Amino acid sequence: MPCASCGSYSLTPEETTGNLFCTSCGTIQKYSNYDPQIFGRDGPTGSCIHLGSSGIGSSLNYKDKKIYESQKIIDETASQLGLTDEPAVVDEIRSMINQITKGEFGLGEWFPILIGACAYAVKRKANVLLSLAETAYILNCDQFELGRMITRVVRFLNLKLPEVDIFIMFERVFRDLHQLGELESDKLEQMRKQGIFMLNCAVKWFLSTGRRPMPVVVAVLVFVAEVNGVDVRIKDVAQETCCVVSTCRKRYSELLEALVKVAQALPWGKDVNVKNILKNAMYVMSYMEMKSMEKRREVREGVNCGGVDLGDVVSECFKKDVEYEIGRDGVESDTRYFEMDDRSGSAITVAGEGDTIQLSHECLKMIYTKFSNEIDGEMLLGESGRERSERFVFQTCRKWWNGKSEFSKKLFLKQLLEKDVGLDIMPPSFVKGCMNNKRRRAKINSAKVRIGKIMHPSGTDTDDNDNVRLSECEYTGKRRKRKRVDEIDWEDFIIETLLLHQVKEEEIEKGHYNTLLDLYVYNSGIM
Repeated sequence: MPCASCGSYSLTPEETTGNLFCTSCGTIQKYSNYDPQIFGRDGPTGSCIHLGSSGIGSSLNYKDKKIYESQKIIDETASQLGLTDEPAVVDEIRSMINQITKGEFGLGEWFPILIGACAYAVKRKANVLLSLAETAYILNCDQFELGRMITRVVRFLNLKLPEVDIFIMFERVFRDLHQLGELESDKLEQMRKQGIFMLNCAVKWFLSTGRRPMPVVVAVLVFVAEVNGVDVRIKDVAQETCCVVSTCRKRYSELLEALVKVAQALPWGKDVNVKNILKNAMYVMSYMEMKSMEKRREVREGVNCGGVDLGDVVSECFKKDVEYEIGRDGVESDTRYFEMDDRSGSAITVAGEGDTIQLSHECLKMIYTKFSNEIDGEMLLGESGRERSERFVFQTCRKWWNGKSEFSKKLFLKQLLEKDVGLDIMPPSFVKGCMNNKRRRAKINSAKVRIGKIMHPSGTDTDDNDNVRLSECEYTGKRRKRKRVDEIDWEDFIIETLLLHQVKEEEIEKGHYNTLLDLYVYNSGIM
């Protein structure tokens, strides 16, 4: 074949590409080294790479490779969730995924979320805690996305999962909290019973109703630890349980507010507030424990129906300590607070040096009032006063918790409602809803007065308008900056608009403004 440029026959193949070039003029000839691949019966197979090859000596098609990779993802996710020691659980997760995907499995970003949802369902069926927040944190996904996947899994497989057990959550967090690892077993058992007791109280006070249970567990655990002198912070426990710190602090504040209400039954209850409730917590919890051991409507001699003898509560904390103080030399001046006559049928008998002293509820209140009035700041700051106050606190803290109440173990809701711990309150969400309804009712009345003043200027009574504005400010609630009387916000304009479109006041009072605007103002529901 001659050269296409000069016609010379001096053509030589190139070493690297194999193309022919002319040695005379250097022109590279057209591509002529094509090697056809003949895929016949006995022809060469060429050098094509098979798809799905997993290694030397084996080959997989696309479906087999997808299943192989899916199994690896399941094993890795189970290891991250701490399920490697439970092969039966992993096998059940595989079975659920096989049933949901009809044997196809998957390799997308949704697949690890499906594995976490199946793992949560399996552990939930076995009444073993696998926190939704911790699972979402491990899988690096959103909690709501994981929750939607769990809902789809439960509906598809027609599963019936048991209710979330807040006590199982507390047991696990209490067991795994490293700050409690160095305590003695007896103290840990006492703290565990106290935590279960406070959890029962929180459920009875509806502090967990409609809320995520883990922040309530964190609040109770931190409170019990502080009462027993253990340094545990809300932030640390919230991080270990993957909870929002602000939510845990809010549940903790609600628990303290409820305990302050219980403390009002004590003789010095008017002096107890949220700031000093921890110093009075042992007396409050002792009173609640004694109260929970009483039966409702029980009639005892000298005690009202459904009540608890406060003498029993105080005697458990003070009886031995008063004996100790009266029997010591050099503390005779302290006995003057106990030299009082009995004024009721139920009293505490304290043994002195050869004498017996009986203290009633009224006497206890007088003792506390007299003691707080006579002990001044200088005496408490002095050396002798400090030693006596420290000895008094130490002696009174020795045996303040018995742990014999049924509230120290898990109870059903019906049993909780039948018991009395000194406080019966409505759910906070219900109370807040009632306050919001009153606030919206006041805004509706104020809007009606403003509309009437514009439509009938001569017939408007200014006094009624002022009264409505005052009632409106009454239900605005606590705010950092006090609201002005004549201020009108966006909610007032929406209520005026709905009233002008003849929307019923009962519907406006519910507060579903967007829905009412779509139905009556924008007519978005009419095609």
